Amino acid sequence: MLTVGRITKLFGVKGEVVINLYDTLPDNFNWEEQPFFTKVEELVVPLFCDSFARRGQRSAVVAFADIDTEKRAEMILDHELMLEVEESDSDEFYFDDLIGFEVRIGRAKGEIIDFYDNEFNPLFEIELKGKRHLIPAVEEFIAAIDFDKRYIKFVLPEGLIE
Repeated sequence: MLTVGRITKLFGVKGEVVINLYDTLPDNFNWEEQPFFTKVEELVVPLFCDSFARRGQRSAVVAFADIDTEKRAEMILDHELMLEVEESDSDEFYFDDLIGFEVRIGRAKGEIIDFYDNEFNPLFEIELKGKRHLIPAVEEFIAAIDFDKRYIKFVLPEGLIE
């Protein structure tokens, strides 16, 4: 599963929601054929779109099938949205391969300068604004990787880097 967005707020009274779209949403995403998925009480459930209207590059107003009231929409508020993607062996890489990649954290840019492989706590060492930081090397913090342009985008918990 590929995390591609988050439901951020309600829109109207018929269950529509506003979603924040991540860079990971594929350009060829077809909302009429491909459902989003989200976790509800640790169960992954599909969310089929009745309508999907982009609002700029980073957001959209969406009406999901079977979510037709404000109360039902509140139940999925602040949930992340995922897409099912086919994984191929050619996409396999090692974290060491990312050394030298440009790092993007919000608007800040830096570079991965090292990787520390520890089975309990693997870490990236990054240089950002002239300072070095250690970032846990976990998939949850990686929003996007572009191997052609050699950059990686992180979404980090607030306070991890100050």
